[in-house]
Parts: sequence; structure tokens; C-alpha cells
Amino acid sequence: MTDQATFAPERLKAFVDAVVAIAMTLLILPLLESVSEAADVGTDTGDFLAEHSGQLMSFTLSFVLIAAFWMEHHSQYQQVRRVTPSLLWINVAWMLTIVWLPVPTAMLGQMHPDPLQALLYIGTLMLTQVATMAGKLYLLRQPQLTDMSPELLRRGTAGDLAAIILFCIALPIAAWVHVIGYFALLLVALSDPLEKLLLRARR
Repeated sequence: MTDQATFAPERLKAFVDAVVAIAMTLLILPLLESVSEAADVGTDTGDFLAEHSGQLMSFTLSFVLIAAFWMEHHSQYQQVRRVTPSLLWINVAWMLTIVWLPVPTAMLGQMHPDPLQALLYIGTLMLTQVATMAGKLYLLRQPQLTDMSPELLRRGTAGDLAAIILFCIALPIAAWVHVIGYFALLLVALSDPLEKLLLRARR
């Protein structure tokens, strides 16, 4: 049984799009402040780029990751026909992680690396993926809410689980293996082969 009240998903999707757009815009604000500070002290462009390479890297990384999360969300909810209060709260949790991400991104770009910083940054990415998977699991239990086939939802859930596992592996590497650092997040590129392994194991 679904929750008693359901509503059309258009407003939810519009709200999510607005939240994601604002979060992606907030990522650039620390760099804009750094440009103003550099201009005040007469720093030239080359020196600025060298001094703020960490900020540039963290901005680009988070921008790409939020875009990837949004594209996955858009693909999933494009086929949702009705939204229940439970599904709405799952999306609220997802948006909370997206809105929070600019904070650890700013830490990553401006502060000295430490294990807690890695936990905040990669932990946020993991929670975003967990919320994404929770939405698919809910739709699997309430198939009347979506046109997406159960098999496609199961494959998507396996992909989410693969990404969560790889984030868990990347976290201690980023926290304690400073030679590699946040390049450990490149492990997420292995989510497709790991997804196939998980699906085979399930069968």
C-alpha cells in the first residue's frame, strides 16, 4: 500500500532542480572571495591560479559530482508518476546532502587536509548515494508510483551500492594516504564493473 496522500511530481522535480542549481552556484563563492582578496594585494593571475589550485580542484570536483547526482536523480524521477510523503522525505534528505556539500568543499579547498575533513567530504557523497538508493528501494516496494521496470530499479540499486562501497574504500585512502589524497575518488569510475559483479552475485 502507498501512503494515503499522493501528488504529481512536477513541483518536486522543479524544487530539486532549484536546490541543485543554488548548491552548484554556492561552490564558486569562496573562489570569488579569493579573487577579491588577491586583487586587493595586487596578485597577478598566474600566482593566483598557483596559490588557489586546491580551491579550483575542489570546486571542479564537487561541481562534476553534483551534476552527476542530479543527472541520475533526473533520470530516475522522470518516470515517477506520483509522489508520496515518504518519497518526498527521501528527496528532502537527498537535497540536504547536496546543500551541505559546498561546506566541506570549501574546507577541502582552503584548509589543511585532515581525516575529519575527508570524513565530512566523502561521507557527504556517501549519504547522497544512500538517499539515491533509498528512493529506488522505495519505488521497488511501490511499483505503482513509477513507469520504471523493477529490473531497471534493481540494476540502479546495485549501481548505487557499488558506488557506496567504493566511497567507503576511498575514504580511508583520502584521509591517511596523503600521496594519493582525494584522487582516491577516481575509484568510483569502477562502479560499473562492480555493479555487474553485485548483480551476478545476487543471481
